[in-house]
This record gives sequence, structure tokens and C-alpha cells, in this order.
Amino acid sequence: MKLSAVSIRNFRRLEAVAIDIEDKETIFVGPNNSGKTSATAIFRSFLGDRDFKIHDFAVARMADFDAIGADDEATSLPEISLDLWFTIDPNTIAFGRVFTLLPKLSDFTRVGIRLSYGVEEPKKLRDQYFAAYPADADGSRAKTLSQYLSTDNNLSRHSAVRYASLEEKAVEGGGLEVHAYQLDPDEGRRLLKHLIRVDFVDAQRNINDDDSSRSNRLSSAFASYYRKNLEQTDHAAEAHRVIDENNQKLTEHYAKQFDPLISLIKELGVPSINDRELRIISSLSPETALRGNTELLYVDPGRAHELPELYNGLGFKNLIYMAIQARHFHSQWLLTAENRPLCHLIFIEEPEVHLHAQVQQTFIANVWSVIDQSAKAAGQADLVPQLVVTTHSSHILDAVDFEKVRYFQRCHLSGEVANGGIRNASDVRSLRAFQPEAEVIDGILVSPAESLAFLKRYLRLTHCDLFFADAAILVEGAVEKLLMPSMIEASASRLRATYLTVLEVGGAFAHRFEGLLAFLRIPYLVVTDIDSVAPTGYPSACRADVPDARTSNATLKKLCVQTTIGGLMGMTSADKINAAQDRCIAFQTDITVTDGAVQQALRPRTLEEAIAYENFALLRAGTLSVGIDIPEALPDAYQAIYDRIRSDNFKKTDFAMSLLAGATAWKVPLYIGEGLGWLETRLCGPAPAPNAPAGV
Repeated sequence: MKLSAVSIRNFRRLEAVAIDIEDKETIFVGPNNSGKTSATAIFRSFLGDRDFKIHDFAVARMADFDAIGADDEATSLPEISLDLWFTIDPNTIAFGRVFTLLPKLSDFTRVGIRLSYGVEEPKKLRDQYFAAYPADADGSRAKTLSQYLSTDNNLSRHSAVRYASLEEKAVEGGGLEVHAYQLDPDEGRRLLKHLIRVDFVDAQRNINDDDSSRSNRLSSAFASYYRKNLEQTDHAAEAHRVIDENNQKLTEHYAKQFDPLISLIKELGVPSINDRELRIISSLSPETALRGNTELLYVDPGRAHELPELYNGLGFKNLIYMAIQARHFHSQWLLTAENRPLCHLIFIEEPEVHLHAQVQQTFIANVWSVIDQSAKAAGQADLVPQLVVTTHSSHILDAVDFEKVRYFQRCHLSGEVANGGIRNASDVRSLRAFQPEAEVIDGILVSPAESLAFLKRYLRLTHCDLFFADAAILVEGAVEKLLMPSMIEASASRLRATYLTVLEVGGAFAHRFEGLLAFLRIPYLVVTDIDSVAPTGYPSACRADVPDARTSNATLKKLCVQTTIGGLMGMTSADKINAAQDRCIAFQTDITVTDGAVQQALRPRTLEEAIAYENFALLRAGTLSVGIDIPEALPDAYQAIYDRIRSDNFKKTDFAMSLLAGATAWKVPLYIGEGLGWLETRLCGPAPAPNAPAGV
């Protein structure tokens, strides 16, 4: 039996989310403070040893608590709930156990149980709250009900966990409706214990390098593993034989060493003639010997050199500790003699801590090797747990299937206006549910399967950190990526405080990300070239101001629905923003260049041209160079710069590096500045008025 899905309501940021769970590993990713830890914590509260606190309730529900505190008639209070849905094969023994536990079920392949936490008797709570904090003359009280529940265990005294079995039933018009059947608390606890066991490998594992007790965590972990997993008949008999032999030798040693002291005690009349004699014996046991009298050492066999545990690297310790924990939890599940839970779930939080990139990439595979070995050793290869890994590591993400990713994203509370303000809730999106649409580019049909395969390959090859970013910037190539930090610094400095991912996708592929970014609801800026080509015949490159020139840029044709350079130049700033897709597209526009008494509008075809024309005075002064002498006449200079940048001899990356290394400030092309300005406003809000106090 496997856990297939969970639904969470009213728990912290998770106001109302549904998460499907994979049969093997499920990966929780997302920016900081997006709800990944909350999705773990609710399991710890319902199935572990963590108590609920008043602040575990969703932000929007806090007002509901305070409302009942002010209303003599209000009788209902919010509840935190966790729905667990399991899939089961009717042909297995496990089905018989589930059917015995839930005999009213009509669906024999999917069963559910709801765990709810809330106040049992709202009226009794309200009365005690009123007595503790009588109303003032104006009707106010010294503390709100939520404040009252945050102190002196008041919440736990008035609250309890309730259980219900769940069943899905078809409704007219299609779809399913969930029906809940309340269970007796004792029956609910028994049912839950039969259905699932949940274990946690915490993010804070206290694996450190100081010379303290915590630096011996691995020794303790090995001892705990021995004590809890290896005290079986065969192992115990062998261990006791070894210990008994040593106990006999130590007893003989103690008798010799303590004989003078025992004789002295006898002369004092203790024990008396009628008392038993004193004897010192060794009473080591295998578990106490390992727990208190052993150390984990790192040994160089060639030199016979031993180092204590604390002298090894943190990453090595962390990896060993997680492997021991995973093996221990799995073994404990397998060793459950009676009524073993049908499903086993292990949460592993932030395994990447202290691990270098290569180890992060192989972490999932290594954990499965440990678990598979444990299952085979027990002769139960089919009994393996499900893993849920929360991570910020793009390297771990790179090594798992695209469909196993669950993306957590900050969002506004239900019913809240989505424009600005703090995002106090989270949404969870399963990449298994993502399916690109078919599209036609330049008369060629690109199927959903082809688009999805491209995205998977791209994300795997680039170790993409897209799933941890506040926004994405899609750029043409290496030059844009190199210069982007400097351009952000110069034209949209508030973006430095945000988390951006810059994806180098080229003009032919940026549009391929449209569906994925919309699905993930990540705002993004596309910075691309107009790529002008001749108006007729084979699409050969031409200067951008050639009459009736077309664009060969697939992204512009798809996202802007324009095929000619003239059409692109006719677009306004507002036309380049798509609010529904949360996207802005930026491409070259005319640049008015003044050279002495001459003024001319120059139209760049690429970023390098745009930088050259925007900084023409630096070119003329020789401070900035494209590798040629600039002709005196501006029209001639325009053609010469275009030809030079189009030539095979022009090294675009060298040009970008010269900009970064130069001491003279250069202007960011206007089209990029406008695009970055949109993204800055989108993420940071409108810019403060000049000379306004901070925060205004």
C-alpha cells in the first residue's frame, strides 16, 4: 500500500493545498518561506511528537479566533486538517487488513483518513476566556482569544485530534465528492497506527566540528542502531558469547586487583561471619558496551593511523548520519512483529547541508541503495518506504525525474487582492500535472511531447535553479548573462535583494518556457534580439533598418505575434507586457545618436550593437572599442559597426569582458533598462519618490 496524496487545510502557509505523492521519492522544492517545512511539520504534529501551537493556524484563521472572542453567539472555530489518501491493490494481503479496518468502503483501490485538530467545546473555551479577561467598559479585553490560546497550554487543554474515514463518490455531471465518516478517537488512533508510520531525518542534524558531545553523534547513532535493530537472536547470541568471555577475564582481573581492598574491608567486620562475601565482577552487555565504551574512528590502514570522529569532514558525517537514520527507520518498520503499518514514509529535510555537488547529485540513489540492502537482508525486497525530500539544491533536483517535483510557491491568501502586499499563503504545483500545448513555429508543428522533452533536457543540463527563484530572466546567450548583474546594478538596483535566475535560452527557444513558467506562476522577463533578415528570399541577416525587413526570432514571432521589424518597432511599452502570463519582453528599439552636429536614429540588430550605439561617444573617444577605427561620418560609422559585429572575427564574449573590466561607466541599452524596470516594479513595488524617507 502506498500514500498517494495528501490535502492540508489551515496549517501555517498551507491554507488549502493538495499534494500528490510518488511511489518512491517525491521532491519538495521552492523559494525560502514557501511552505516546504510546513508540509513536513504537519505530519510531525499529527503523527509525531510535536504539539500544535496557536500560530500553526493559517494567518487568515487567526481573525476567526478573535471573532468568537468578541461574539457571544459565535460557536464555531477553525480546524487544522490533514487528509491522507492511500492506493491499495485488492489482490494483496494488505487489502484484507484495510477492509477489516474500514468495512464500509465501496472503493477498493483508494482509501482515505482525515485527521483534524481543533477546539472541542468552543462555548466552554469562550466562557473560560471571558472569565480570565473580563470586558472593559468599552467591551474590549486585555488579550484577544488567540493571545489567550498562546499561553499556559490553553490551546492543548481545549483541543483534540479527531478522525474520520474518507470516501470518494461520483456526483452528477462528473467529478468526485469526498464524504467523511467520523470515527471514535480510539478507533481512529488504532486505524492510523495500522495504516502508516512516519519518520523524520531533520534538517538540523547538529553535525559539527567542535570537541563536544554533539561531535560524537555518529558513535551514538551506531549505538542506537545496534540496540534497536540488531538485538535479534542470532546477533545477540554471538555478541553475548564475546562479552561473556571478556566478562570472565575482567572478573578474574578485578579479583586480583581488588583483593587487598576486600581484605581490608573484612578486617573492619564487614561483612560479618554470617554475611555473604563481597566480589567485584564485570557486567558488560553488548548494548552498554557499544553505547558507552566505544568510539567511531577513521583509520588509514596503510599507516595504521587513527583519527577520532570529530576530525572528519562535516559532509562525510552528514552523509553517514543520514544513511544510518534511513536504514534504522526502515529496519524498525520491518521488525515490527505485529500489525506492521501498511505504509512507511520518511521525510529527509535539506540533505545537501555540507555535501559537495557530486555527492548531492548521487544522494537519492545512495539512500535507495541503503534501503534496498536493508530490505533484501530482511528477505522482504518489496517492503520499501516512500521518501519525501525537501531541498534547495539544484544538484539534487537535477538527478530526479521532472515529474517527481512538487513546487511550492508563495501566494496571497484566498480572497485577498493579488496586487502587492505580503504573500501569506502557499500553493503547491505538481510537475507531473504539467503538459505543454502543441504549437506551430515557422510552419512546423511542435508536439507537447517534444516541448516537454526539451524542457527536461534543458533543466537537467543546466542545473537550473528556476524552482528557487522569485523571477526568471530569459536571455539570448553568454554576453547577456555575463552583463546582466552589471545592468541590474545600473538600472534596477532593488532587484539585488531578490532571487533571480538567468536562463540562457537563445531567441529560438525562449518561447518554449512560456507554458512551464505560466504553470509555475513565476514572473519573467525575456531579453532577446530582433534578428532582422532580408524581406524576401532566403532569410539572410540584414541591417535592422532595411525597409520591410523581417525577424527570424521565433520567440518574437510567437510571443509578440509579429513577423516584421516594422511591426515590432510599432509596439508600445504596454504592448510588451502580458499581465496574464506575468511576462515582459524586451528587444532592441531605435537609438538616437548625436555625433557632433549630426543626429541620426540607429536601429541595432543585437545587444552588442545596442551597447555600441547607446555608448557611441565612448566609441568615438576610444574608451570603448569594437576592434575597428570608427569612420568620421555617422552613416559610415553605423555600417562599419554593423559589419564588424556581424563578422566572424568579432569576439562577443571578449567585448563583454572588456565592458566589465573597463573603468568607465557605460549606459545600459534602453530596452533592457525598461524591461528590468518592469521586473523591479513587479517584485519590489513602485520606486520610492526621490528624496523620500526610507520606506515611503
